[in-house]
Amino acid sequence: MALQNYFSPKTVEEAISLLSQYGDQARVISGGTDFLVQMKRKEPLSNYLISLGGIHELNYIRHDEAKGLRIGALTPIGDIAGSPLVCRQFSILAQAAGMLGTPAIRNQATLGGNLCNAAPSADTAPPLLVLGAKAKIAGAGGERIVPIDNFFVGPGQTILERSHMLIEIQIPDLQPHSGGAYLKQKRREGADIAVVGVAALVVMEREILKDVRIALGAVAPTPVRARKAEGILRGKKLDLQLLEETCWAACDESMPIDDIRGSADYRRKLVAALTKRAVTQAVLQEQRE
Repeated sequence: MALQNYFSPKTVEEAISLLSQYGDQARVISGGTDFLVQMKRKEPLSNYLISLGGIHELNYIRHDEAKGLRIGALTPIGDIAGSPLVCRQFSILAQAAGMLGTPAIRNQATLGGNLCNAAPSADTAPPLLVLGAKAKIAGAGGERIVPIDNFFVGPGQTILERSHMLIEIQIPDLQPHSGGAYLKQKRREGADIAVVGVAALVVMEREILKDVRIALGAVAPTPVRARKAEGILRGKKLDLQLLEETCWAACDESMPIDDIRGSADYRRKLVAALTKRAVTQAVLQEQRE
């Protein structure tokens, strides 16, 4: 289907009006990195293309003690990776942003685009899950805020309805003595997407793991929390036996498939290995703070 109409709204209100009018007939893009791939593959295009790149009010990184971190949906991934604030206080998100694609892709791709494409392998999703992030959504009926855990519905699917758009990601400040790590296994060097991604966040109280959060990417229909694995470590002192149990519990909670990037069995083994490394690195990071 040939593209017949192109719109570049300058405000959130204008974009929502267009979404309300054209709905399922429209394709929304922000940085457009995935859209360009589809065009190169000569895939069918929607009748209406709504580019959000002109809504400059949604490009920001802000922080205050009352509200924590706020990132506009149209903030480039490269800005997040290079932000001194994010690197210093939310380093796990900066790590993930720095692993997404090439520098050219990171400068064009946006946080909102990475999340709204709802790829199970989205690099920013596992860190946001363990950080307890929330998504601010605007629509014809007003605004609402939902936990990022509830944002993804399935591969390529989110809770966004016809006239809705993601406008902001909200992240609460980390508790004292927190450490985090995001690890990603790719098929090759460069811009390849994750075969498996694992994020781990810990909160230490002396030698006790007061809180543990683990999230997995590319091994289920959506990015997911490994809650059973978290429960094995929470409230305990880390040792090798507990860490092994945690790794294989995370493996059991994954639901990988066979595809061109790897077999399901290979992905399960990667989940176990990366979970062990991510939890260990998160603890070590807290100890260095």
